[in-house]
Amino acid sequence: MEESEESEELREVKEESEELREVKEESEELREVKEESEELKEVKEESEELREVKEESEELREVKEESEELREVKEESEELREVKEESEELREVKEESEELREVEEEHHVQPGGKPLSRSKTKQTFLKKRRAKKSFTCTQCGNSFTTKQCLERHMRIHTGEKPFSCDQCGKSFKRSEHRKEHIKIHTGEKPFSCDQCGNSFTSKHYLNDHMRIHTGEKPFSCDQCGKTFICSSVLKKHLTVHTEEKPYSCSVCGKSFSRRQHLHRHEKTHTGVGEYMCFECEKTFITAASLKLHQRIHTGEKPYKCSHCDKRFSHSSTLKTHERIHTGEKPFTCDQCGKTFLSSSDLKTHLRVHTKEKPYSCSVCGKSFSQLQTLKLHQRIHTGEKPYKCSHCDKRFSQSSTLKRHERIHTKEKLHTCDQCGKTFSIKSALKLHMKIHTVEKPHHRSLRSRPDGREQGRKNRRQ
Repeated sequence: MEESEESEELREVKEESEELREVKEESEELREVKEESEELKEVKEESEELREVKEESEELREVKEESEELREVKEESEELREVKEESEELREVKEESEELREVEEEHHVQPGGKPLSRSKTKQTFLKKRRAKKSFTCTQCGNSFTTKQCLERHMRIHTGEKPFSCDQCGKSFKRSEHRKEHIKIHTGEKPFSCDQCGNSFTSKHYLNDHMRIHTGEKPFSCDQCGKTFICSSVLKKHLTVHTEEKPYSCSVCGKSFSRRQHLHRHEKTHTGVGEYMCFECEKTFITAASLKLHQRIHTGEKPYKCSHCDKRFSHSSTLKTHERIHTGEKPFTCDQCGKTFLSSSDLKTHLRVHTKEKPYSCSVCGKSFSQLQTLKLHQRIHTGEKPYKCSHCDKRFSQSSTLKRHERIHTKEKLHTCDQCGKTFSIKSALKLHMKIHTVEKPHHRSLRSRPDGREQGRKNRRQ
């Protein structure tokens, strides 16, 4: 009996524990459900926040688009205003010329009256005409019919440039100048030359270019008479006479006559070459320098001498070469009067007088007056011999030495004695030979005059 009661109690305890386990499992499930609902709520909140952010960004985009449209509308209205002002100015010019013609006709056709001279008629007319222009520049005295025309003119004096390029930040005085500039970024070149096919961003540049084909040079220097294709090139040239160098380097203080020369020089301090050659990976400061360098790889030599068949990769090298034929040496040394083909030759020569040797070897400290001489010297330390003979395996550090060596194979003798006609492969051999004719024998001294009488003694023994 007692055993059955105990077993019953155990069963009940077992059932209770089972119920407790089930309750525990249910509470666990409820906790998980609660956690899931909490996560769902958080996800919902996040999605709500994202939606709000999206709406805000959409609003910002719309505001940006509206401001962009407003800016474009403002620019268009500004351009229209300027076009209107220009057309107004053109109309005034037309009216002035028409009125001047009528005034001239009146004065010259008037019966019985003495006709006025053209200059006097014009002066009288212009005086009356200017009186109608009520807006005068306080800086230079020019008069304008509208306030807007005067305001635009004042930018010349103030230096104000209200129109900026949103691509590079460059500023301009007039909106049409900016419009023309933007074509550089877009690559748009609607004006093409019918002679060579080159394209340009504006008609003005095309007109300047066409003078290359026609040979027209309408802009003349009043200092030296040199003529130029366009006014901007003449303006740059005039700095040669004034020796004005208004652009100074903030790093080393060196001055330049042109802004672009300063910008190019400043890049030498940074040491960064923006333009790289894909053939040899050498970098250059300017695109023009890279273009010239690439001709080394392509072998392109577009500039031909009009006197001989020699061709050159650079136009400046051709110009210097042609002076050999013409005999022109426009660069004179103010120290000794010696003349040179190029300014670089003169600059190098001046170091003879100044004793300046700005190029030093980093290995041994030896200094040189020319950079090229330093480069050749450095090959002594590096052992570099880039010039190989096409006839044998011999190599040389200098191209001139290679040329001299190759004459051994070709039997070429370029240097001729003007006394006896004997030819030599190298100039130094000719110079040595010439001493025979001048009775100068540096390597065979006469012993006839020696006080010890050795030469005479030898003669006696031979006898």
